[in-house]
Parts: sequence; C-alpha cells; structure tokens
Amino acid sequence: MSHKEEVLSAPEEFPFPFEPYSIQKQFMTSLYSAIEERKIGIFESPTGTGKSLSLICGSLTWLKDHEEREERRIDAILSSGGRESASSSNLEKTGEDEPLWVKEFAEKNKISAEIKLARSMKERKTRSEKEMKMMQKNLKESKKQHGIKYGKRKLESNNDDEVLALMKQARMELEKKDLGCEEGVDEMYALDEYESDEDPESNKSNKEEEQDGVTRIYFCSRTHSQLTQFIHELKKSPYGKTCFSDFPLSVVSLASRKSFCINEDVKKLFSIQQINDKCLELQKNLKEKQKKKDEEIDVVRKKRVRVSNATCCYYSNSKGMDDLTSKIVEQISDIEDIVKEGRTVRACPYYATRRAVSFSQLVALPYQTLLHKPTRIATGINLKNSIVIIDEAHNLVEAINNMYSCQVSLREVEKSLSQLQQYAQKFNKRLKAKNLFYVKQILFILRHLAMVMVKQGQSTSPAAQSGSSLLLTINQFLFKASLDNINFHKILRYCQRSKISKKLSGFFEKMESNSKKTTSYSSVATFLEESKKTDSKHSFETSNDVMMRSPLMQIESFLMSLTSPGEDGRIVISTDGVGGRCLKYVLMNPAFHFKDLLEECRSVIVAGGTMQPSSCLIDQLIGQAEPLHRDRVFEFSCGHVIDGAKQLLPIALSSGPSGESFEFTFEKRTSLVLVDELGRLILNMINIIPGGLVCFFPSYKYEDFVYKRWQNTGLIEKLDAKKKIFREPKNSGDVDKVLIDYSKCIRRATAPTSKLTGALLLSIVGGKMSEGINFSDDLGRCVIMVGLPYPNLHSPELKEKMRYLDQNMRRDTDGRKGGQVHYENLCMKAVNQSIGRAIRHKDDYAVLLLADLRYGKSSVSSKLPSWIGRQLRKVDRFGAAFGAVKKFFNQRIRRPETTCDVRSVVEFPSLPVM
Repeated sequence: MSHKEEVLSAPEEFPFPFEPYSIQKQFMTSLYSAIEERKIGIFESPTGTGKSLSLICGSLTWLKDHEEREERRIDAILSSGGRESASSSNLEKTGEDEPLWVKEFAEKNKISAEIKLARSMKERKTRSEKEMKMMQKNLKESKKQHGIKYGKRKLESNNDDEVLALMKQARMELEKKDLGCEEGVDEMYALDEYESDEDPESNKSNKEEEQDGVTRIYFCSRTHSQLTQFIHELKKSPYGKTCFSDFPLSVVSLASRKSFCINEDVKKLFSIQQINDKCLELQKNLKEKQKKKDEEIDVVRKKRVRVSNATCCYYSNSKGMDDLTSKIVEQISDIEDIVKEGRTVRACPYYATRRAVSFSQLVALPYQTLLHKPTRIATGINLKNSIVIIDEAHNLVEAINNMYSCQVSLREVEKSLSQLQQYAQKFNKRLKAKNLFYVKQILFILRHLAMVMVKQGQSTSPAAQSGSSLLLTINQFLFKASLDNINFHKILRYCQRSKISKKLSGFFEKMESNSKKTTSYSSVATFLEESKKTDSKHSFETSNDVMMRSPLMQIESFLMSLTSPGEDGRIVISTDGVGGRCLKYVLMNPAFHFKDLLEECRSVIVAGGTMQPSSCLIDQLIGQAEPLHRDRVFEFSCGHVIDGAKQLLPIALSSGPSGESFEFTFEKRTSLVLVDELGRLILNMINIIPGGLVCFFPSYKYEDFVYKRWQNTGLIEKLDAKKKIFREPKNSGDVDKVLIDYSKCIRRATAPTSKLTGALLLSIVGGKMSEGINFSDDLGRCVIMVGLPYPNLHSPELKEKMRYLDQNMRRDTDGRKGGQVHYENLCMKAVNQSIGRAIRHKDDYAVLLLADLRYGKSSVSSKLPSWIGRQLRKVDRFGAAFGAVKKFFNQRIRRPETTCDVRSVVEFPSLPVM
C-alpha cells in the first residue's frame, strides 16, 4: 500500500505478574521485535526461566500495540480521504517515461483501493464486535430466562425438557439392532452416483476468502496437557485478569473429538477414527432429518428407503451451542473447563470451540491441527498475516516427518481387498458405470500392493531372507508394483467425494453381527488367487484382529503419499516387524509441508528449552523451503536464571577411577573392562552425591547388558546398599509407579535413621523419562550421560535420509556433508533433552557428568546448550572430577568426609560378552 505503516518499537516495560528477570526482559524484547519485523524466530529458554510467561506477555503486548496502530492507520486513511496517501506517493514518484495522465490514473486507483480496503477492514471489525456483543447479550438473557448460574441449570425449564427428549430419542436410535437384515438399510451404504472427474476446486470462484479482520496468535504445542498448562500460565498473566480491561482478550483451546466429546454413546467407541466417523454420521443424519424428515422417496426405484434418525442431541442443541460459544469467548478456559461447561448447557464442546475461533485473538491448538494441512483446512484455520508460536519445538522436524509418514500392512490390504470384493458383489447391480469403473481400479491397486509385498517376502536374496527392508523412490515403487499407469489424483478425488471408505466401514459394521462364516486363506498366495475370482457365494468376513473395521481409509492415506513429489519421500517394503510385511512411506523433505506457514504467516516463532543444535531446524525446514526465508531467521538463546558458576557443574569426563578411557562407541561399549569402569565411577560418586542420581544409557538393550554384568560381579548389591536402584520400564503404563517409588525412596532417605543416601535411576536416552519429566531438587542432583547416543547407522531409513541430505543440503563451515551433520544433530538433541532434566527452577542445583572422551571435542561440546557449554569442564582424570563434585556439594550441605577409593569395587571376574 502507498500509505506508510507505522513501525512499532518494543516497550521498555512489559506487563508481567511479577518483576521479571533480566533474561525474561531480553526474551520479550527480542520476541516483540521478531514479530514486528516479520521474522522466523528460534527462541531457546531453559526450563525454569519462565518461557511460557515470556511468550505470553511478549506476544500479547505486540498484539495490543498492533491493534491500536491498525485502528489509528485506518482512521487516518478514512478521515484524510486518501490525501495523505497521495502526498506520500508523490514523494515516491520518479522520472519515468509514462505520460502524466497515466501516472495520475494509477495513483487514483491506488488511493481508491486503499480506502476501499480500509473501509472493508473497519466494517469487518465493527461487525465482529457487534456479533460478540450480541452473543454476550444472548448469553445473559439465556441465564435470566432459564435460571442458569455458572455450573448450574434448572432441569425443569422447557428447553431442558426438549434436550432430554432429544437425548432419549438419540439413545434409542443408537441402541437399535439387526439393521443389517433390513433391505432399506443397505441403501444407506450404496455409493452415490459419481458422474464427473472434474476437480471441485476448479468450479469455485477465484474470489479470495474474506478475512474476519482479526489478527490472531496461534499457540501450538505437542500435547493437550501442555496446552492446558499454557492456559493456566495465561490466567496468571496480566492479560488473563479482568483488571487488564483496556485489552479484553478472547481465547479458545482446540482439541480432538476424543478430548471434547460428551456424547457417551460416541465417546465409548474403540478408536479415534470410529469416534470421528460416528460423529460425522450423526451430523449427516441430522441434516437428512431436517431436509427429508424421517424418510425419503427414491425417485428412480419408486420405493421407500429408511434413513436412520439417530442424531447427536448436543450438536443439534442450537441454543446451547450459542451459549457455549459465548461462554468460551467471554472467559479464558482450558479443555477441562470447556467440557464441563458443555455438559452444563448440553452442547457440543468440539464444534463450539471451532465456532469460537472466528471471535478469538489467541488460539491454542495441538501440533496435528496446525501442522497437518488437511486437518488445518478442515478446522477452518486461516494463517494469513497471523503469528504462529510453536512451543516445545526441539523435535519439530521429526514431528512433521511422522505426521506425513504412513504405513499399511499386508493384513490391512488383504482385509480391504476382501471387503471391497464382497461389497462390489452385494451392490453390483446398483453401481453405475463410473462407480464400477473406480471400484475395479481400487481392487486392481489393492491386489498389486499385496503382490509387491508377497514377492518381496518370497525373494531369495540374502537381504530378503534376513528380514531386511527394500527402500525405493516413489517412481521406482510404482514401476515395481505395476501401478505407474494409475492416476492416483483421480482415485483419491473419487474416494473423497464418494466416501467409499466410510460406506465400507458402516456396511461391515452392520453386517458383522449377522455373518456366521469367515473367509480364511491358508496362505497369501491362495488369498491372492482367490481374490481374482468373483464367486457370488463369498461370505462376509469377521475378524478378531485389533484393527480398523475397514482399513481402506488408512490405505487412502498411503495412496495420497504416492502423489507427493517423487524426491521428497521414499517407500520402504518391509518383510518383518510386528505387523508382518508392510509398506511404509517415509518423508524426506518436511520443508515442503512447512512452507505454507512461512509464506502465509506474518511471523513464525519456534521455542523450546533446548533448541540446540538449531542447524537441523534451519537447514531442513527453512533453508529447504525457500532460500530467501533463511534471511528472515532470527535466533535468540538466553541463559538460565540460576547462577551457573555456583548451581551447575557440568564435567566432560574422559576416564574412570582406574584410568580406563571412557569411549562408548558401538564397537567398544560391550567391553567388560569398560562396563566395569563405569560401575566404579557410579559407586564412587554415590558416596558424595545426595538424593537422586539419574544415569542415562543409549538404549534399553545396552542398559540391560550393563545391568546383567553388574549383577554377576556383585556391584548391584553394593550400589543398592547406598542408593536403591530403579530401572526405566519398557511399558508406558509402569512409568508412573516407578517414578512414585523413586521419589518416595529419596524422601525416606532424608530421615536421620536411614542407611540410604537416596536412589539411583537407570534411564534411557529418548525413552519415557528423557522428556517431560522433572527431576528437580533431590530427584536429580546428578545426571550421568553414558556415551553419545548416536542412532543406528545401519537403519535403511536413516541411511537414505543422510543420502538425501548429502545431495540437497550444502556443507557446513567445517566441510561436513548434510547427512553427517544431521546424524550428529540427532545425537546431541537427545543428549540435551536428557541432561536438561536436572535444573528446573532458579534455586535448583545439580552435577552433569558426561562420561565419554568425545565430549571433550569442540565439535561436540559446541552443540550443548549455551548455558551448559559456558560452564563445561573438560577433565581427563577421575580424581580431579571427584574432587570438584565433592567440593560442589560440600558448599551446600555438610556431610561426613568421604574419600575416593578407586579400588572400592572387588575385582570383577571375567565374564563372556553377551
């Protein structure tokens, strides 16, 4: 626009619930400037430094100032009638060769367009404010009319009688049985007529979607619990209090149907997909019911067809939906608050929150909703000119890779093929030519997917016999599977518009209970042979396997991956694994799916406690998307609120008590001498370290190997006499119990009569306790990192990823290829996450022992978080490290003198390598 935009400068003081630390002020100032300058910000702030509050106060202060600026700018344009724009534009005129009348005409068009845009923005904002006031007015009238108090409702009101009647009717419909035997019900699952292959997008108007005039901040985190924690922090801030009345904030939290659903008949379903399907089905029934009442006439066949009347009473309660939407916008609520209020007014929280988005300035949502484009579009999220803040972003690259990768097993393909054959036979006479054509194409695809897995499993090559995987580009896979002549875009468009997977799932859900026979195959070869036949006597299949009732939807996701750019992904044909033979699409280039955020958003902020090494994120998400975005990158890393010199002692230790070098490489780490030396290190350290000691191993397998060795040498008994030993469980359900017992043991050890000094926890890097667990205070006075947890270099997926990065990424300043940099970054990100478990607040203190001589190399130590790297001591001899640790704790607690005895462990007998 020709009208010059006022540039905002970060304020000297930010609204904050208390006097902020200097690093918090620096964080908020840098965040404010990054948003204003449309930067891609990478912010690192260690846990315990108030990162969430800094993000909240810094970004919302900018939003408040931005809205005030926009209001001033729009008022200035409308009041001046474009005169200011014209004068500013005249200054910009140059001695171009165009005639004067052409320049004047162009200038008038610019001014006219600017005034029109300003009026439109003003009208949209005014309309949005009116709608908000109307919603609030209706909510107050509803409370007054029906006797509603917050959290209470009089059940005798007429509206409630209507809702209860709807609930009763819906429950009766859901409980009806044996629908599968009714001829009319079959019609519900018949495919609708499909006449055109045209892309529906091409028929849409090119008119750009109208914006609602609200500048939004989207706050994104990995889990719903982290979003709930964010909302609680927001309530603590000045922006979460009513006293901050000059900037009333509207906030909404988005979540999945599983988290928000309050319909017990839907919520009790087994999987998320079933919940989604049932919810959509009930909505469709409601629309059909409103349109055609309880039945419709099939004009072609001139006969009556029954349509299910089951609907969701919470979704159909329009008055309650309005009240709930108003309540969400009116006050700051987390997911639990919204669900509770939804139950009170008997309205659907899931759809109420989606309606509330258009009235909200701050939207809190999980990774999947924001980063997965189909989900983002379905939710109605518009990123244009918005600010996106992605918290806990240390694994952002891996999260996007996992989000767009997918896998289908041979069993799923078999089941879909069998079901679709039976379905086609059942509805063969009712399918129009176009439907029949596409059904046959899908059957053709399923057969070839199954055959390519079978042939790979039957291969006589050594690789196939050993159960390894075959990795192919998309084009190579299509040729191998003889699917290179298939137009998958048309197939997917047909699947989407015909809803064939949902029809198939619903049909077999009804027919399963009536089916007495099962289809069984003695071998895959027999199955493939039988699948080519069209015997009308095929029976309906039932399965006791725990999988989707119809896995065709999962297969559709895999087919969609085959439409991705050929070099951006790979297909893995696996011949082993828990699910047997399978096909897996592995994303190589996450930047392809991240570029929409970079191009549409005003600013993207990624934040985390440990963002180092940041080169992984910059190279794979930003630099790969568009080179010009690299110039927008702004990095900020603040120190910790602790006094690093007094409260933190990180040591890179090269050798153990008897002088044996610590080099836990994959080839050397099974050395019994090395394992015994590690045992001596821990046995000496538990004599001077109070409370809890957490020892991280590279893998479960190696931890088990070390534990068995220590059992055989008697070391476990010696360790257990000082600190009770706990081991990280492989089962996620047992983690809480282990942590509770671990913390109880440490508390009991503080008693004067206790013989124990605390507890020892043997944990795994990248396991269940390396992220999201706080080993604060006595729970983690020392963290020992055993070696460097490099991933398995023999993994075909990792090798292909490294090869891809070697070809598409530039070398770093040391001349290393992109694949090698990625390999090292994966290791150091895991290390940084694990050692960051110890220091969790400003009064905490801990020792970090990095037991491997490779930590002494600058190429490794430079990738540690700066607040740790600045204090790192590189020690060659164990005696010096022991003395430093002893002095560190003696300055904080007074305890009996303890000496270092490098031979305190009995001589270990020889033991064969396991």
